[in-house]
This record gives sequence, C-alpha cells and structure tokens, in this order.
Amino acid sequence: MRRGLPVSPGVAVGTAYCIDEIFVSPGTQRLRNQEIPAELAKYEAARDHAARDLISLEKKLAEQVGPDETAIFEAHRSILRDAAFNTTIPNWIVDERLAAQAALQKLLEQYTDVFARVEDEYLKDRLNDIRDVVLRINSHLSDPKDMNEDGVTGPLIVVADQLLPSQVVMLGDMEVNGIVTQAGSQTSHAAILARSRGIPAVSGVQDILRQINTGDTVVVDGKEGRVIIAPDAETRAAYLKLEREFFDFKDHLAENRDQPAITSDGVSLNLLANINSVTDAEAATAMGATGVGLFRTEYLYLTHPVVPGEEEQLREYVSIIEASPNHSVTIRTLDIGGDKTVPFMGHVHREANPFMGWRSIRLSFEHPGVFNSQLRAVMRAAAVAQEMGGDVRLMFPMITTLEEIRRVRGLVRKARKQLIEEGKTYADVRIGMMLEVPAAAISIGSMLSLVDFVSIGSNDLVQYLMAADRDNPKVSHLCQPLAPPVLRVLTDVIRTCTAAGKPLTLCGEMAGQPTAFTLLLGMGLRSFSMSPAFIPFIKEFARHITTKAAEQLLEHALTLTATGRIRRYMTDQLAHVVPDFDRFEIS
Repeated sequence: MRRGLPVSPGVAVGTAYCIDEIFVSPGTQRLRNQEIPAELAKYEAARDHAARDLISLEKKLAEQVGPDETAIFEAHRSILRDAAFNTTIPNWIVDERLAAQAALQKLLEQYTDVFARVEDEYLKDRLNDIRDVVLRINSHLSDPKDMNEDGVTGPLIVVADQLLPSQVVMLGDMEVNGIVTQAGSQTSHAAILARSRGIPAVSGVQDILRQINTGDTVVVDGKEGRVIIAPDAETRAAYLKLEREFFDFKDHLAENRDQPAITSDGVSLNLLANINSVTDAEAATAMGATGVGLFRTEYLYLTHPVVPGEEEQLREYVSIIEASPNHSVTIRTLDIGGDKTVPFMGHVHREANPFMGWRSIRLSFEHPGVFNSQLRAVMRAAAVAQEMGGDVRLMFPMITTLEEIRRVRGLVRKARKQLIEEGKTYADVRIGMMLEVPAAAISIGSMLSLVDFVSIGSNDLVQYLMAADRDNPKVSHLCQPLAPPVLRVLTDVIRTCTAAGKPLTLCGEMAGQPTAFTLLLGMGLRSFSMSPAFIPFIKEFARHITTKAAEQLLEHALTLTATGRIRRYMTDQLAHVVPDFDRFEIS
C-alpha cells in the first residue's frame, strides 16, 4: 500500500492506465521486418505534417497578435530540422525495429536525462520546446482522443506524474473512475478535475509510476489517501463494497438537487459551480447549482493551436449559457500563465517564477487585440443570456492594484463603443475582480467602489499568502486553507465586503470542504462556488449547521495558532453535530 494526499473523496477499484507526461504510450512490441517501411513512411509523413503545422501557425499568429510573438514556432521548426528527428529516429525504426511512437518516447527520455544534469535554467527550458515538438509529431501518429491504445477495458484508474490543464482536456470521455498522480496537491488541476467529476483521487504518491503497470488492478481511497496495487481477493471485495456505498451515498444526495440551499436556522445560501466546459455546465444543472460562479475560459484556448476568434468564442459562451443553471454565468477572462501555457501567447513557460510573473490579466494587457476580442464576445453573449432570462457577469483574474481595475474598465468601455458603432447586439455586464493576490486583499476596501462584485480565488490566494507552490509536493503541506493567516485574511476581506454591501463569492476549492465551509459561513459568507459534484454534499451538510454555531466555531478557531489544532478542533466539533460527518470530509 502507498500513501499520498487525499484530494477527492470516495473509493474506486479499477484497471491502471499509466500515461507519461505527453501521452505517448508505445508499448514494447517490436516491428516485424515487413512493417518497417510502412512505419518509416508513417513517421516521415507525421514529421512533415508537423512542419506544415508550424508554418501555418506562425503565419496565423503573426496576423492575430503580431510577428514578435511567433518566435516560439520558429524555434520549434528549427528543432524539427535537427538530426535527432531526421536521422536518429528513422535509424531506430529501421535498426531497432521500434514503432515511431516508441522511438519518440526513447528520444524524449534521452533528452530528459541529459537536461536533468544541466544547471542553467535557460537551457533546461529547451526541454519544454523539445517536448512540444514530440507531442506535435505524435498527434499525427495517432488520434489524440484515443489515449487508451493499449486496449485496457473496464473502469480505469489513470496514473500519471501530473495532469496539466491541457492534458486534462485530452482525457475526453474516457471511463476514468480514479486518478493517482506523483505530483500535485489538493488544489492541483488533477484534484480539481477529479472533484468536478466526482472521481476519487490521490496525489503526491512518489515514484508510483515505477510500481504500477498498465493493466494492474488498483484501489484508490481518496478519503484516506491510500493506493493499493494488486489487492488480494479479500481486500478487493472490501473496497468494492465501500465503492458501492460511496456511489449510493452520492445518489442519495443527488436527490436534493431541487431543494433550496439553507442552513439549519433557515439562512439561504447561494451554491454555484466552477466549470471548464459545456459538460461541466450540464453537471452543474444536474447537481442543483443555482448558477455558474466561475467559467474558466482558458480551457477554450488550451484546445486551440491559435487564438480562437470572436465568433468562435461567442458560440462557445452561448452554449455554456444555454447549459448552465438559470442561464446565469460568471465568465472569467483568460487566465493563462503559470502551469497553463499556450505557445501562441508568448514565452510564458520560460520565466524563472511563472506563477508570479507574466500571466493572467497582465498577459491580457500585453495582448490588447486578443483581450478586446474576448470582451466583445462576452458582451455579445450577455445579450443572448438576457433573451433567455439569464445573466452574465465578467470577472478579471489576478487583479493586484487599483490602476488595473481602472484600466480594465476603460477597455470594456472601448469594446462597448466598438460594438455600438458596428451595430452589433450586446448587453452591459457587471464587472468583478478575482481576489487572489495578498496586496489586493490588504487594500480591498479602496477597490470596492470600482467593482460590482468580488470573487475570492482561494487556491491562489492561499499559495501566495504561504509562499508555497501548491503543485510542489515538498511544500504543498503549507498550502492549507485552515492555516491561521489564511483565516484571518479571509475574515477581514469578507467582513469588509459585507459592510460595504458588495456581493462576494468564494470560488476556490475550499468552498467544497465542510470544515472550511463552516468557518466561511461564520465569517458571513453566503455565496459559494465549487466543483459541481460537491454541491449536493454541501447542500446536505449545511442543513445541519446554524449560522450562530458557525460564528462560535470561527471565534474559537481564530484563537488557535496552528493549522493542525484548528483542523482537529473543527473535526471534533462537527462530528458531534453532523450525522455521518466522516462521509463529508475530503481529508
């Protein structure tokens, strides 16, 4: 048995499907002599197709955002002309009878070993470019949507080093019942994906890829953080029973979808959903959400080789609005950067500290044409929402200063003026800020007059407050929403916004965690946005809690000086109040 971080509750028993970082899964079968010419031709065709892709993308990007941002594709074309891709891989196909994908995998592993010994950060970043080229060639060797080329059947347990946002999109409609990753934390993208789909998951399991092979039977216990490989018959039967009980509990909770979200003392709550796609929006409706508190638009960009145009964005936003509960959606503008990079937006992945660098609203300001296109598409979609009786709000990520809000409002006015002059139908939207940066939290009082609403992005706020990368397993233990400094900052922000009468929502993952939810309730928060799968849990949980009790628990929690003491205190107290409290806990 291996242990890791419990990041999404529940139990799953299934067949392991191991994927590497770029989804090349070549297997070990050697080519027969008569297969070599066809495989060589297949590789050369894929390589040539990749080269044409890069030329086309470079041209399109130059037209959309200017020639200065096309250097990335020029660099990739240079890599593609290297002897490694034109001599070494063909030689391996012929001499070692390797399939093209196996040869690509071998090349990437060799480069990874070499760059692991390099200390220069700039040179280390060249591995990212090589990986991108390998991925592009591989995309023409197989259908990227058909990841399960090993023929593994039954419920799958995806095992990976980590799942980046672009890779999450590639999972598509696979029958994934569990997720295990070597890296990550409770707020990593693998964890967010798992919770949004109600999939049990464990992260931070070191070297698990060395111990699990595709096809192995695996148990994932997302509540206790356990991963069991090849369980014996008795253990497997016990966990299958727990798996059935978990699904039965979820099915029971799903029956409350049409019931109002209220506390035990009758206080109404607003339970919203965080979504990435139409599928998520449909899940939010099915789970009883009252609307979408966060639509992450960057996932539309992550699936495109170039900037999606205004009309394409409009269609996507309208489809999201149509599928969302009450046709009510808060749309966040592009939040690219950090661990979410796209080559057509520049060299964001080459920064020494990308999470605190050129990302989010800062990146949008540097690409006014791209930003303007998104603002126009949102305002046009808002008009469609009004016709449906719905509502669209516009939210901007990583706002740090008052000047940024003023600049945003000016750009919104400019986009509105353009639409009026062009005679295009639009609707005004309420403008909000994502509160993620400690500087903004400290000065929130001076910003409220310039925004219509505030959304707390607790995932980033916590990691910035604690100076700890939430996806780094060596420091992710510091990224705790129950940490005393986090609770104090959130208390101040919520009370400031409440006193000013400014609508406020928390849309980080802590909204779906019962202990954190209780403390937020005690702070005065009444609007929560979370992964759709958690809405029935929190709705049921809230029925056992009074606001007065939450306020008293918060008052005592704020006197405690250690995260562990706060967690133990809250767990002990809630266990006396909420029946079967352990079923609601994430960890």
